[in-house]
Amino acid sequence: MDDAVFKALADPTRRTILDELTEQNGQTLFEICARLATKHGLASSRQAISQHLDALEAAGLVRTRRDGRYKFHHIDTAPLEPIVERWLRERPGT
Repeated sequence: MDDAVFKALADPTRRTILDELTEQNGQTLFEICARLATKHGLASSRQAISQHLDALEAAGLVRTRRDGRYKFHHIDTAPLEPIVERWLRERPGT
């Protein structure tokens, strides 16, 4: 699973999407696209952003929830925890 997480995080647009979800969780695709365009000058198509969200979801970094015809995206940091644990835990003798 670490490979999928690293691959998802390798893309700067995906990292920006995660930043936006950290700032305001539970956004629709329309809201994410609008924030990326206005705050970051990213003029990606809705289809391109949707594909980025799919990659983040496949890596477990984004969860989705449907409510009627809307799909809300939420950040999930759980896949990062094993990575942080592996590299940042305090080691004996340090």
